[in-house]
Amino acid sequence: VLFLQIVHILNMTSAKIVSFLLDPDESFHSLQNRIEYETGISTGNQELLLETGICLDPRKPASQCVIDGVRGWDSYMVYLFDKSKTVYDGPFASRSLSDCVNYIVQDSKIQLPVPQLRKVWAEALHYVIGLKEDYSRLFQGQRAAMLSLLRYNANLIKMKNNMVSASQQLKAKLEFFHQSIRLDLERYSDQMAYGISSEKMLKAWKEMEEKASLCAQAEDIGYLDEQIMALHTEIVELQKSPYARRQGEVMESLEQRAIDLYKQLKTRPPDHAYSDSTDMVKIIVQTVQSQDRVLKELFGHLSKLLGCKQKIIDLLPKIELALNDIKEADNSVMQMQGKRQREIWHLLKIACTQSSSRSLVSSSLEGTASNPAAPWLPQSSSGNVPHPLSSMATPEDGENFVHVIEENLHYLELFSSILQEVRQEQNNSMMVS
Repeated sequence: VLFLQIVHILNMTSAKIVSFLLDPDESFHSLQNRIEYETGISTGNQELLLETGICLDPRKPASQCVIDGVRGWDSYMVYLFDKSKTVYDGPFASRSLSDCVNYIVQDSKIQLPVPQLRKVWAEALHYVIGLKEDYSRLFQGQRAAMLSLLRYNANLIKMKNNMVSASQQLKAKLEFFHQSIRLDLERYSDQMAYGISSEKMLKAWKEMEEKASLCAQAEDIGYLDEQIMALHTEIVELQKSPYARRQGEVMESLEQRAIDLYKQLKTRPPDHAYSDSTDMVKIIVQTVQSQDRVLKELFGHLSKLLGCKQKIIDLLPKIELALNDIKEADNSVMQMQGKRQREIWHLLKIACTQSSSRSLVSSSLEGTASNPAAPWLPQSSSGNVPHPLSSMATPEDGENFVHVIEENLHYLELFSSILQEVRQEQNNSMMVS
């Protein structure tokens, strides 16, 4: 008998306990099918929680429901919730009275002999203790639901922090990208009149700026953040609620009064004396009324817990979607930044090539202008050698030469500034990364 594995499952939707004798190698899915047959809750909507709020693992055998050892094995509960319901309609009907107890409740002033009264009051005491234990089990189920909610909330906070961090990184990268591309467009506009121009590249840069503005929509997570903060506040209020703590003090006090009353009856001699059950019936009625009140509060609080949990379940995929959008926008910004930097270097390469060709032309002009008259130059028709000054460059040639030198110097300054800006952007990009 000690090796038998029996699982007790408290159905929180009906406040009833169902027990199953487990086979040695029974699977969790098999247990779920048996639960569905007994309770009517489909396997897809079953949520089985341990006292710690941990949900049972469907990959493990059904024996995970049973604790090891002998002590407490018959009082250990697994709590069954219906995931399709977020509002529980408790309180539920109290446990039924036995015939003997119902007899004295119907007429508390009826006189019974002491030996018979002892038997009736023993059953009445058992009934009062049972009402208190029923509440204790249901409260433990509510506590398991609270612990499960806190686990879900911890996961929600973790995902929210990841989302906020990713959003802040995207915002920083977008600000850097906008500042960089505005500077590039301004410098490009300044030099395109006398330097290099490309309408195709200019159009691509402006499209990048517009696309970056669209990417900024992904960083807008304010609506999700507000929902999460409101939900977090609601959970904190539920934790602080007095209904989150045990409310069975009155029932425990009534239980102790019933025990004392029964002990007093046991000390009376078993003579032919008679007595009524007025005091015991008062305790029974007060216990039933107290249980109705605390169960109503318990199930109202439980419904709020389950409602918050469902809100978290609904929020998790939205946060996951927002994270994916932020990652896609981040990748898009980094790709545009890399593309623009490659285009800048390509522009610089073209400018350097044109500068080299201009330098060759200016060197050729300089050589022609500075070459002295050669002895083999043709003589004038009079047979005299031309005057050396007559072979120098004309004033117009000198002005062209100076213009070429000034233009080359201007390009060198432009290339130097472009290189400095590119290095600065790369350093900033590395710092942001």
